[in-house]
Amino acid sequence: MKENANASMSILMAAGVPRRREGGVAAIIYNLGRELEGMGHQVTYLFYEDLMKDSEIAGRFRDLRFAVRLAQHVRKNPGKYSVVNFHAPTGFAYGVSRKLLPSNGSPPYVMTLHGLEERRLHVMSREAKKGRAWHFSFANRLWHRMYHQPRFYLSIKTADGAHCYSRDVWTLLQLKYNLDSDKVAYIPSGVEERFFLRREYVERKPVRLLYAGTWLDQRGIFYLRDALNRVDVNFPDWTLTIAGAGVSEDNLKSFFGQAITDKIQISPVVPADEMPQLYMDHDIFVFPSLMEGLPSVLLEAMASGMPAITAETCGMVDVVQDGWNGLLVPPANAEALEEAILRMCRCTDLRQRLGKTAQESMRRHKWTESARKLERLFVSALPNGKPR
Repeated sequence: MKENANASMSILMAAGVPRRREGGVAAIIYNLGRELEGMGHQVTYLFYEDLMKDSEIAGRFRDLRFAVRLAQHVRKNPGKYSVVNFHAPTGFAYGVSRKLLPSNGSPPYVMTLHGLEERRLHVMSREAKKGRAWHFSFANRLWHRMYHQPRFYLSIKTADGAHCYSRDVWTLLQLKYNLDSDKVAYIPSGVEERFFLRREYVERKPVRLLYAGTWLDQRGIFYLRDALNRVDVNFPDWTLTIAGAGVSEDNLKSFFGQAITDKIQISPVVPADEMPQLYMDHDIFVFPSLMEGLPSVLLEAMASGMPAITAETCGMVDVVQDGWNGLLVPPANAEALEEAILRMCRCTDLRQRLGKTAQESMRRHKWTESARKLERLFVSALPNGKPR
């Protein structure tokens, strides 16, 4: 066990997501927790399945129910945890209860925030006006303002410290929510060593593009569709693999239209241990999301040596420098996305230059360093900077 300058802490890490380790928030928590355990701390993990029945997980108010159960769990175990780390909006119930009913046995609460709800409203309201938002009608927006946004607001305002994955969130937490700068930490995710593989950059046809992640309207998919239909006119030697979309193959192919449907390949589920090979089997990573925190798939793809095309917004601009380790395009701009894809497809040397630099830049994203920064944030939230 590594020697640690700080006293050992008992840490509870929780998020309103399934327990699986394959990716997303759960994978981030497990990676950080593993490093914290290696530093001498005890870590407990709680997800949906730990506090709710299957029937409750399927319910509409599962996030609200989970947050209440989580607050009850901490309250029923006074003195068990030195600090709790809840991913927003999961922590709002505990944060509010702690403010209203303070107790010597209630541990400080550090919130983790992936992205801003303000950006979601800003972006998706504009997309709805264009007819490019599936779930952002007036009723959806009202539900969002009355149910989702208040939970995020309370999660932030009741926290003793905040951890975020992008600089824009880091800034807004201080300027809008008035959190002290020493209580807000920008800590990007790390990348596992297994993604750093040796890549051969060869000229081949078709050029293989990859999109990985849930198929959501906020991910810029309408602009990807339009860009690829235009690309096909000038450069027909390409394919696009969509991995882990969570949408049926028929729906995905029909979305792109008949002209290019034969070039769309679907990988519905990719096990975690097969993700490195998925990246190695493709040439260009395309992720034109309109709003994110810091997508893990982007970091993993870059670590594998893939040149990436992504939108110039959110956490993507914290890791991608246009023309150096990837290409940035304005969000919601099919013409710019088309141009970037054509540049990459036509030039193996460009893919090699950007891909090699991308891999090298990802060497700085180590889970050990992320955990050290998170540890310092936890300690700053403790009374007198020390565990009880």
